[in-house]
Amino acid sequence: MKVYLSRWVCLGVEDNLRRVRHEALGAAAAGAEMVVFPELFLTGYSRPLEPSCAREVFSEISTAVPNVLFVFGSISEARHNRVTVWLGGRELAAYDKVHLFSPNGEHEMWDVGRSYVAFEWRDLRVGLMNCNDVRFPEQARALKLEARCDALIVPAWWPSRRDHIWSTLLQARAAENELWVLGCCIAGSVWPDEEFAGAGNHVFDPAGEAVRTADDRTYELDLENPPPTIVDPVEHFVKIDRVDVIKS
Repeated sequence: MKVYLSRWVCLGVEDNLRRVRHEALGAAAAGAEMVVFPELFLTGYSRPLEPSCAREVFSEISTAVPNVLFVFGSISEARHNRVTVWLGGRELAAYDKVHLFSPNGEHEMWDVGRSYVAFEWRDLRVGLMNCNDVRFPEQARALKLEARCDALIVPAWWPSRRDHIWSTLLQARAAENELWVLGCCIAGSVWPDEEFAGAGNHVFDPAGEAVRTADDRTYELDLENPPPTIVDPVEHFVKIDRVDVIKS
């Protein structure tokens, strides 16, 4: 399966709305079956946009190429940082970020999401996470153990200076859960008071091995021939009901 992960530079909102049409449709025309954009890619943290305007564009794009799955990073809507997934002109799934990032003031901007989300597409079950969520292995584990996910998609707004942490966490979530993990990060932001250099895109297979790409955008996932299972995270999981703390 060919997947396209945008290397998006966030500019002004009107420019972003024009560019997302061009990039999304161009990726689909080049054969991508899944197209992913990063967290807050239309607005960053500081640029206002009515969610209905974003949704109108998302609907237009996914209607034009109804067989392509689009993950439009996230938008700020109803006091949530919301990842939104579209197929055939309609929203297929939405996920509200659970683990908000306090250093960026996210708790003042949004409410905490109250559920984890997975959706079915083709023969896959796909879990959704968002940036700081990847620090919390229990979320990925629940999506594997309870939702039986085959893959995780993680849009992000993560700094380039911390790319080694971003990639390590993505790789760990892949290896410990034996699933595909796709991390799509903002490449940068060019805006007064919100200049930002983002981390890279990373894709890992169920063995935790990096999927190589020539352009950091286009990835081929060999879903028919996944790597052999090393430790089955479902079959070999042992639930413990208590934690013993031994005091000296």
